[in-house]
Formats: sequence, structure tokens, C-alpha cells
Amino acid sequence: MAHYAFLDSNNVVTEVIAGVDENIIQTDTDGTQVGGNTEAWETFYGNLRGQVCKRTSYNASIRKNYASIGYTYDEAKDAFIPVKPYESWILDEATCRWQAPTPYPNDGGNYKWSEDDLTWKEVE
Repeated sequence: MAHYAFLDSNNVVTEVIAGVDENIIQTDTDGTQVGGNTEAWETFYGNLRGQVCKRTSYNASIRKNYASIGYTYDEAKDAFIPVKPYESWILDEATCRWQAPTPYPNDGGNYKWSEDDLTWKEVE
């Protein structure tokens, strides 16, 4: 089962659905064959909704991250980018995930980000 994300006019994900695997070919109601590859299914689902549709993957084998509502699709990077969690965080261009300006402590503690002073605060 493949998953597909629908985008609004700003390339923001509005919905994600389970759909047909990209290699499946089916006959449409008018007798034409549909599918066979990712682009064909993206076009099919996009035409059904009148929105741009992009395939997404749970294991991030395509488009860097699994799409979720509110994520942005970056066409140049061919990637889904999560909502920026804090103003100070920086996009990692390789993973298209947001990173804190200071790495998360690796001492086994439980921490929460403090945007006020740009540090990790230990949570009891």
C-alpha cells in the first residue's frame, strides 16, 4: 500500500491517504488503464481532488520525510519538511528536518527546548 499527500496552493499538506501501490495498473471506469508508476498515480489522485498529489513513504525512502498535515513540500529538494518547531531551529539540508542550534544532551537525561535562552532544560 502506498501513501499520497495532497497539497494546497502553497504546497502545504492538507491530507494524506493510503492508495494504490505505484506498480499496480487498474482499469478506470471509462475503460482506460491507470497507474503503473508513481507519477501516474500522483496524477490520477491529483485529478480526482483537483490538488497536486505527491507520494510519501513511511520509511522515508522518497521525499526525506513521511508527509503529515501541515508539512510543506519543497519541490527543489523533492522533500516534505515538517513545521518549524522553534524560530531558532535550523533546517538540516541533508535530512530536511529541523535541528536545535545546540545539540540535545546525550547524558541520558530528559530535556525540553527553551526558546527563551536557546538551551536544553532538564525535565524532572
